[in-house]
Amino acid sequence: MLIRHRSVTDAVLPAPDEEALASSQALTRRIADDIAANAGWISFARFMELALYAPGLGYYAGGARKFGAAGDFVTAPELCAAFGQTLARQAAQILSLSAPQMIEIGAGSGQLAVDLLLELEHQEALPESYAILELSGELRERQAQTVAAQAPRMMPRLRWLDRLPETFDGLVLANEVLDAMPTHLVGWQSTGIVERGVGLSDGEFVWRERPATGVLGQRAQALADQCAIAPGYRSEIALAATAWINEWAARLGQGALLLIDYGFPRHEYYHPQRDSGTLICHYRHHAHEQPFYLPGLQDITAHVDFTAIIETGSAAGLELLGYTSQAAFLLNCGLTEVLARTPADQPLRYLPLASAAQKLVSPAEMGELFKVMALGKGIDQPLLGFVSGDRGMTL
Repeated sequence: MLIRHRSVTDAVLPAPDEEALASSQALTRRIADDIAANAGWISFARFMELALYAPGLGYYAGGARKFGAAGDFVTAPELCAAFGQTLARQAAQILSLSAPQMIEIGAGSGQLAVDLLLELEHQEALPESYAILELSGELRERQAQTVAAQAPRMMPRLRWLDRLPETFDGLVLANEVLDAMPTHLVGWQSTGIVERGVGLSDGEFVWRERPATGVLGQRAQALADQCAIAPGYRSEIALAATAWINEWAARLGQGALLLIDYGFPRHEYYHPQRDSGTLICHYRHHAHEQPFYLPGLQDITAHVDFTAIIETGSAAGLELLGYTSQAAFLLNCGLTEVLARTPADQPLRYLPLASAAQKLVSPAEMGELFKVMALGKGIDQPLLGFVSGDRGMTL
């Protein structure tokens, strides 16, 4: 997501309307009940799960507008159609090497599906089916409206899924999905490793810590040894994201997962200078670090440890097909050729498109922070998006 980072205080945050505030208060009570039912403590991963996905109330399960100028952040598909049109070239290759089926995970407004399908039609490479795995009823409705308005002839190819399929051949696309999966928070202290969780004090959410145990404790200790993490360091460990990769590894036959998200390889993720982690919240185009603020009305995300993703995938039988920056990926896939379709001598059309494309590839915007990773099975040709600038060796 593209967002201008500003320091945040209540004084500058836009106030929610009464309906939104009532919804947030209802979710706050729901989370408080969960804390009470669990002896006064829940993991931050559980808090994040409820804040984002509690049925009817969570950020992605409620009715608040999330994407675009009227929402909380702008994603690449909202910037310009050129993102989806360029991505379609990679999609077409993967479909030709596996099966003519696509699943998009968390399709947002539906704009990426429109741009992909129209471009794949232009390339005579339309998939036989385009499924969207979406948990939010409100977003499903919006996605259907977007496709029906902009590409009504594609509606017969679309279907919505409630869960992962038992088996699948083809392309699985996840654009800004891993960052929104609930993550655990960990603190490395001189007295041991703790898990940061959430409790209640005088009706307010507060941080509570307890020793990190089980798989989380083991992962945290391994990271401490591998990355020389010093006492006083805090960060995230995304157990849900790696579990999701395992699930797909068990289901994917011939095909690929294409993952687009902001993040780092492990040695950068747990860099000594990143000692407060990467957790960030997005509310009305403001970024801040207050996850307890207005539950259900703001997004909560963490960057992706791409080393953890490939370690998990490789152990489960997936092959790394490529890893690079978003800028390199889009340029490899022909972004400049897509832009050239719009004549430069038509400035009213070309200049906004060129400006949006610059945001996609600029190192100061999305080009470097966002990475693209492909994992797959049975793909026996180099993928177009990684022919130049592959960074797999940095993982």
